[in-house]
Parts: sequence; C-alpha cells; structure tokens
Amino acid sequence: MGEASQVYAEREKRILDAIALREPDRIPVVPLFAFFNCYYTGITPAEAYQDPDKAIGAWRRTILDFEPDATYSVNFTVYAMDEVLSALDFKAMKWPGHGVSENRSFQFVENEYMRADEYDQFLENPGEYLLKTVLPRLAGNLHGLSKLPPLETICFGYAWPSVLPAFANPEVISALETIVDGAKKQLKWVSRFSRFAEELKALGFPSIKEQTVFAPYDIIADNLRGTKGAMTDLYRRPAKLKRAIERITPFVIAAAVNGAKAKGNPRVFIPLHKGADNFMSPAHFNEFYWPTLQRLIIELCDAGCNPYLLIEGAYDSRLDALREVPRGKCIYHFERTNIFEAKKKLGDTVCIMGNVPNSLLVTATVNDVKEYCRKLIDVCGQGGGFIMSSSALIDEAREENVRAMMEFTKEYGGY
Repeated sequence: MGEASQVYAEREKRILDAIALREPDRIPVVPLFAFFNCYYTGITPAEAYQDPDKAIGAWRRTILDFEPDATYSVNFTVYAMDEVLSALDFKAMKWPGHGVSENRSFQFVENEYMRADEYDQFLENPGEYLLKTVLPRLAGNLHGLSKLPPLETICFGYAWPSVLPAFANPEVISALETIVDGAKKQLKWVSRFSRFAEELKALGFPSIKEQTVFAPYDIIADNLRGTKGAMTDLYRRPAKLKRAIERITPFVIAAAVNGAKAKGNPRVFIPLHKGADNFMSPAHFNEFYWPTLQRLIIELCDAGCNPYLLIEGAYDSRLDALREVPRGKCIYHFERTNIFEAKKKLGDTVCIMGNVPNSLLVTATVNDVKEYCRKLIDVCGQGGGFIMSSSALIDEAREENVRAMMEFTKEYGGY
C-alpha cells in the first residue's frame, strides 16, 4: 500500500469510527470549506463560476495546505457554471456577478414557483407538472416547455401524427435546444469535478459526502411553495401539504440510495432548512417534518448508507424526536443547537459534528478558537462519536483561526 493510500485508509477509518460511536485514534476534523477556498487562494467566487480549472485549483491548494480528514465537495458550492445558469436565465438563484457581487457567495431566490391552487396538479402527475409548469418559472429560457403536449400521448403510437407537430413549435424547439446545450456544458463541469474527486482520493483525502438530497418538507418549502407559502399551508391546506410531502418522499429515498451507490460513498448529505425551532411549532414538526425525514434516514441506513444531516438553525426542542433513528449510523452536524445538550441526549445514538461558530472564525483570536475547540473536545469528544467542524459552510474567515481549529484538534484531540 502506498503512502497516500495508507493515509486515505487512516482518515476514512477515523470518520467511520466516529460515525459508529467508537473512539478513533483522534477526533476527526472536517471543516466545510466553501468560498473560503477562493478568498484563501486569491480568486473571486465569480471566477470559480466561470473557470472550472480556477475553481478546482483553489480547492486543491486549500485542501493540501490545511489537510482535513475529509473534504467537502466543490460541486455543492458551484452548483452549475456561470454559462449554464446564464443560458437558462435561471431565476431561483443569484450567483457571483449575477445579482450579487463578484466577490460574494450565491443566494437562493425563494418564490411560490408552485401556486397554492396547483397542489392537485402536482399530486395528480408530479413529473408532468414540474416539467411543464415549474421549470418554465425557474428558468426563463425554458418557457417553451409549457407548450409540450400531454406526456401520456407520447406512448400512443397511433397518436404520433397529431403529437409530432407540437414539437415543431418554435418555443418548444428553443427550450429543448437550451436544455441540450446546457446539458453538454454542465456535463463537462461534472466530468471535470469527478476527475478532481478521484484525484483527491489518490492524494489521500476521502469525501465527507457525495450524494445530496433534501428533507421532503424542505423540497416543497425551498423549491416549490417558498417559506411563506409552506408556513401558510400548514394552517390553510394542511391535508394537501402533507399529501405532497408524502408523494415526493419515495423519489427522495430512491435518489439518495441510488446516488450513494453510484458514487461509491455511503455518506448522504441532508441539509435541513425549514424544520428549525423558529420555523414551526413542535406539533407541526412532529406531524409534517419529522415522519418523512425519519423514513428517509431509516431507509438509507437499511441500504447501508450513513445519513449526514447538517442541522441548520436551532433544533433544541427537537432533540427527543431526532433520537429515534438507528444507532451508530448517522452524523448530526449542529449549527446553532446547544451542541453540549445534544451530546447528552443523542451522544449514545448518533455521531455529533460541529460547531465552531463561523463568527468566531471571522472575528475572534486564535486563543478564543482554541478554547472553544478545547471545550468541544472535552465534552462532545468524550467516549467517541464526535467530528470537529465549523458550524456551517466557511466563506469569510481568518486564515489563522481556521488553522488553529485544524491544528489544535489534531494535537489535543487524541484518545
């Protein structure tokens, strides 16, 4: 076994031991590097969206300089290249140089892409509704998809003479050409990133995750109804909201399991957005959010995967519910939740991850960072089942503070 292969095996074992609630040789440290990589290496986020080689060069240099125990993938920071998003006239995101400064992170744009009176259309035929109604609202240059004929008619051979002319509609042709052209360009980015992922493995760095999916409620609230729309639906149309969440859950599970298997990484990333304490009551959480998320977690575990939940916001009132998952299979990465209380309540069930505040990495001293890491290690590291990390994705941060988190954990976090 070569040196890089041996280091890879050591790092991967460190992560797997922590997930399984065992004590590894030391506490793993896995910062979620995002646009920090750009600032650290001297390129702008806009350049990362415009030039794949610059983006990958920034990620490579940062990873080699800081040597985390696992990496956080570049394709979750740069979702799609500038030329692809621009060609689509994508409405659901502002990205560097397009709606936000060239030197700042992207920003999602929420809207009611599915209107309140369209639940029945979604429930009757989700695929057709999303293709012909939602996609044209998400991307201005795909408006021609709304002119497609009913998809069921495509399978009726005798109907082809009357169906085919619909595909000659100039708006349909323009939308389909936009999709094909964008797909070819995006494939180049995906292929380039895949080669980089293999390069990192060869250099000795496992990835903390490859496949990403979302909690079923979040798919509705993030992408279709928006936060306000979903919150309103909890009161005005709860039955339809619940049916929509349940309708989409099997698709989420299939995407998660199949994606993990295809990518050869059992850790499936699930960032939680709309189930936090300040977004819904405990009763609503237990009725609308948790049941389908719990089902997703359990089915992933049954398939041999490790759900990795980035629990954004505060979930202090949800800890008892979050406990009801298979033991030694999951990572719970806490942002604002009281991580020390989470360790008490969940430490014998899931691996706890986090949560050096990003504000600390930006404004504090090196000693402040070390002291916070010391407390995390002393309390959350007891008995294993802990991974040191930032509280959230790192964009702006002081280099010396990031280094302090990394080096102190490696020195002080041994078992």
